[in-house]
Amino acid sequence: MGVFTIVNRFVTAERALRTAAPHALLDAVRRVLAEEYAAQSVELFMADYGLTVLQPVSVLPHTAEPVSVHNSPAGRAFGAQEPFVEGAAGGTVRVHLPVTVRGDRLGVLSVTLPGAESARGLLGELVDIAEVLGHEVVVAERDTDVYLQARRKDRLTLAAEMQWQLLPGRSCSGPEYELGAQLEPAYAIYGDNFDWSATADHLMLYVTNGMGEGIEASLLTNLAINALRNARRAGIAIDDQAALADQAVYAHYQGRCYLSVLMFDFELATGRAKVVDAGSPQLLRLRDGVVERVTFEAQLPLGMFEETDYVAQDFSVEPGDRLVFVSDGVHAVASPKGEAYGDAALARAIMSTRLLPAAEVPRAILRELTVHRGQSLPKDDALVVCLDWRGR
Repeated sequence: MGVFTIVNRFVTAERALRTAAPHALLDAVRRVLAEEYAAQSVELFMADYGLTVLQPVSVLPHTAEPVSVHNSPAGRAFGAQEPFVEGAAGGTVRVHLPVTVRGDRLGVLSVTLPGAESARGLLGELVDIAEVLGHEVVVAERDTDVYLQARRKDRLTLAAEMQWQLLPGRSCSGPEYELGAQLEPAYAIYGDNFDWSATADHLMLYVTNGMGEGIEASLLTNLAINALRNARRAGIAIDDQAALADQAVYAHYQGRCYLSVLMFDFELATGRAKVVDAGSPQLLRLRDGVVERVTFEAQLPLGMFEETDYVAQDFSVEPGDRLVFVSDGVHAVASPKGEAYGDAALARAIMSTRLLPAAEVPRAILRELTVHRGQSLPKDDALVVCLDWRGR
């Protein structure tokens, strides 16, 4: 009977979420957790664009206080991607559950329950419900702004709004790999970008170093990324993807503006990859405790000249490799004394973050970059992408 009760409770919760209106997911999960699990309170927190706080989902303009990603119980669950149980007033406990969809960390569901023994018995079910909630939030964002509004602690510039809408997510995982990425300044980014897409056999990854500032930079990146996606979705190889995107950018800008991009097509079964290096994004590899810069044959940025031909190069990764991609807003950023961040500082940052999961690495490296820069806001976009390769 116990098994049937558990199954029925979970099915009830899942049905409530799947049938709720897009804007009413939190109301639905509150209702079902109160009725089926005796929850006394339920809150949903979304990670903000800068990955510094967890913002409560509520109806604007009335919002509750955000909590820190770095030093709060909810932040602990978010960072570790594991449930965290804390004691609360009156013998109750508060369970913080990561809300994550295929490696993309959206936020935390916090549930207050009558006691610790009750929480321990329900933890597995609550983890599953938080996962279902994450999937429903992703679907609901097509039809409501409630969850996108909750992600922002400050107002986004229009250019940043366009860039965040262009991104696939901030992290992703599969059996063979883990990916994490982050952009700064999160609320005022210009043209840097990343994109990825996976099939049963391949992972394609693009790291883009944009040109210019503001809306013009965002428009240029939007054109190039959508041209690359259009070619990729037609089943075209990456060297021809680059050529077609190059033509699209040149046709519009006539060489006045262009875009640097580093493109990879990984074969999941073997770790072999095809690479097109069209510009300035740089790659460092951590293998067997050693960090080294990986270089490729440099080719022209997209849109610099008419009808440029691109040639894919061979590359391979091994299980245990960590690849860290950076834009020039990381590699070339200067300290107050004029010293560039450079390979040595990057290597130290990569070594110091080697025990962190891929999704945490970009944020940690960007924090170290802020210390080097000596000011909180960068003058240029700063992009870090981390790929951990597990292989098959």
